Amino acid sequence: MCLLLLAIGCGSGHHGHQNGMPTTLRVGIIPNISPENQRAQYEPFRAYLADRLKTDVELFVATNYAGVVSALVAKKLDVAYLGGLTYVQAEAQTAVVPLVTEVDQETGTPEYLSAVVVKASSPYKSTKDVVAVGGKFAFGDVSSTSGSLYPRVMIVEAGARCDVGDLTACPPLSSISFTGGHDATAQAVLSGGVDAGGIELRILHRLEKQGSVAKGALRVVETRQVMGYPWVASPDLNASSRKAVADAFLAIRDPKLLDLMRAKSYAAVTATDYAEVRQQATALGLLTPPRGQ
Repeated sequence: MCLLLLAIGCGSGHHGHQNGMPTTLRVGIIPNISPENQRAQYEPFRAYLADRLKTDVELFVATNYAGVVSALVAKKLDVAYLGGLTYVQAEAQTAVVPLVTEVDQETGTPEYLSAVVVKASSPYKSTKDVVAVGGKFAFGDVSSTSGSLYPRVMIVEAGARCDVGDLTACPPLSSISFTGGHDATAQAVLSGGVDAGGIELRILHRLEKQGSVAKGALRVVETRQVMGYPWVASPDLNASSRKAVADAFLAIRDPKLLDLMRAKSYAAVTATDYAEVRQQATALGLLTPPRGQ
């Protein structure tokens, strides 16, 4: 735990407050792409938030999704960017407060798309085809909503018999692997290491735009709508500070900043908005973060 939280001062005491706002606002972000790229991507947002709130803002990107949950539970973060699944995992351990989510640039709603993808040259036309032949399937981080939870929903509905106690057992699929991130899943499918994988569709589109994945090299065989990533507050952050943080998101108008954050705008959310995520995570054995993360 201390190694994981080193970047945000493991063992440090309670920090001071200025006009109710922490003198240093500690913000955690899940690494839905590599942690180094994620930190660089959010630097303009860190600068915006610091200016808007008139306080120092410290960014923390964990090595995996569960690391951000651990940091919240350990009271090492004030605000965190979570997936729907990591949010319901966190709320099972501490009283985190959801604030806002992004309005997706592609759907124009607070929901985005999780996809099952195959190599463009593969014979598979559906998730059912991959399951029926006992193919190899890759998820991203085990605690990813669009890279783990909803792809698991899709393969179960396609006939896989996933073991709630063993997340790597989903017969008749011959193997289940966890790549750690959406970009790694894309590469696993491209290389032929697996027959199909679960990925966040807008991240795939971004990888294509960046040239990391050739456009059209991966083919989408199924999608599912997912409630957007919530920004949440620690229960220890006071109500006025929570409102100030939420208002800072709702006030973003800079197109470049919104584009960096994959958002058209922001909308307020509540715990009720994640009822389906909570239900599916419970049914599939993903409500509790994996041990040792």
